[in-house]
Amino acid sequence: MEDVKPHGLKIRRGMQKFMTKQRRKIFDLEFDEDKFDLVNIEVELEGLDSVFDGYKIINLTDIHLGQWISPEHLKGIVDYVNKLEADVITLTGDYVSYILESYEEGVLKSAFTNLKAKDKKFGVLGNHDHWLGADKIRNIFKKSDIIDLSNSVYTLNKDKDLKEDSSKILHFAGVDSVMLGKNNFDQVMKELPEKGPAILLSHEPDFAKISASTGRFGLQISGHSHGGQFIIPGTNTTLFKGSYSSKYPVGKYKIKDMIQYTSKGLGTNIFWLRVNCKPEITIFTLKPKNKKKKINVDFD
Repeated sequence: MEDVKPHGLKIRRGMQKFMTKQRRKIFDLEFDEDKFDLVNIEVELEGLDSVFDGYKIINLTDIHLGQWISPEHLKGIVDYVNKLEADVITLTGDYVSYILESYEEGVLKSAFTNLKAKDKKFGVLGNHDHWLGADKIRNIFKKSDIIDLSNSVYTLNKDKDLKEDSSKILHFAGVDSVMLGKNNFDQVMKELPEKGPAILLSHEPDFAKISASTGRFGLQISGHSHGGQFIIPGTNTTLFKGSYSSKYPVGKYKIKDMIQYTSKGLGTNIFWLRVNCKPEITIFTLKPKNKKKKINVDFD
């Protein structure tokens, strides 16, 4: 079934074309790392084998290519990320805003292909990706060696013998756009093995209330909110909380035994302005969760 388009799509496309033209007159189109936040988050995962100690996951989200993020910006982001030597790269949706044509092969596919990870690249789709053509984005994923985790699971196995019951495993799962009702979490839970640490990709952060309730995920990585594009000074929150990002709009949260992290994203939508809210590249460094040691007391 074809995805329902947002209201006023032609008007929004016209606005984007106008903004793109004006951007070239107002902004420096080249990537400048000082204008981006490199956020480091350490995450302890229950049952994580020591082989994954220090494992580095880099997340990119909400590129919204063609608005504030120019092709030159995106190339610079890719070159910068590659220098960080990620073990895994995750992409959590909204790669475009209201125009996909002309960005498909030459820009988006080229950027995603050039992203380098030691192990794998994983992605899920956001609402904008569905509005402009989910099949086209999935095709770009396929051509760029990005594993589409929409409503599915992939298990990394560091055991040289690839034993299924090995402890040296890490599960990556993903749900398709929750906002548009494309998620099939029952399928994810059916595919997800009962044992082994697991990480979930969800474009919309508020899905964490559901994913955390299962007790199967140590981390959910999301975007969607752009941090509201305005962070209240002296705080780590925003006044601008949208649908599906009102509970967990920006930063790190602890929900039951799961960490939810909502990135501020890379691009902007509708308006360019970001106040106290730099675009973000996130690095997650994994650590095995230390179990509390039992202390034996001898009263003799």
